[in-house]
Amino acid sequence: MQRIVHGYRSEMGELSASYTTTVSVSAKMRKSFETTLEQNRDKLAAFASLLLSFNKRHNLISRRSEENVFLNHIVHSLAIASKRFHTSATIVDWGSGGGLPAIPLAIAEPSTNVVAVDAIDKKTRAVRSISTRLGIENIIAWNGRAEEWPDSCDYSGSRATAPLSTLWSWHLRVASRNERSEVCDIWRPGLLCLKGGDLKQEIAALLQENHDLVINVYDLASLDEHPYFHEKVLLHVYERPKGLK
Repeated sequence: MQRIVHGYRSEMGELSASYTTTVSVSAKMRKSFETTLEQNRDKLAAFASLLLSFNKRHNLISRRSEENVFLNHIVHSLAIASKRFHTSATIVDWGSGGGLPAIPLAIAEPSTNVVAVDAIDKKTRAVRSISTRLGIENIIAWNGRAEEWPDSCDYSGSRATAPLSTLWSWHLRVASRNERSEVCDIWRPGLLCLKGGDLKQEIAALLQENHDLVINVYDLASLDEHPYFHEKVLLHVYERPKGLK
């Protein structure tokens, strides 16, 4: 796995470069992603169909993206499942909208508990209805503001919902302190978010406020060669382990 260290500088001074790395997706991660996609293709396709149907009434995704709904929304969301999650872990999707990435994650990771959080009631009702129709039992939809979600979680997920600093503050407030064994093929508990474009300022702002973080930036163009994934990344943010210099 190739690691390239990037530094970020803000008006407050130079931030530590050692905590932020651009990480090429490994062959093992790509294989896991492709296998998960193929094993769940039928249910994921059924979700795409329901998403389009509900979108006519609830405006869950952009109408301009409907033509490429499977690639742009389902496959993109599934990038978070390129590694596994700890069994019985709770994953919260902040600003889930129509269940993205919550529903693809619940399909791909049936041993986890997924929570789709959204402040708009019609969207959480749509997620509940779609999940019921698909027979997904490991997902719940919670209507309310992210700052008010009352439980705890092991992982947070997001798809272009809010700035990194905001997402991390939501995660940190409810992050479980359960000890999890270190396994190379399983995500370390933390924040996993899908974003695109130039993220230097967002990352710099996050590191300015939180000095003991590790941020791995996965280039999704190395996960899927389709042009849609160019300039798309998956960020994995977690607290720096004790002893890591």
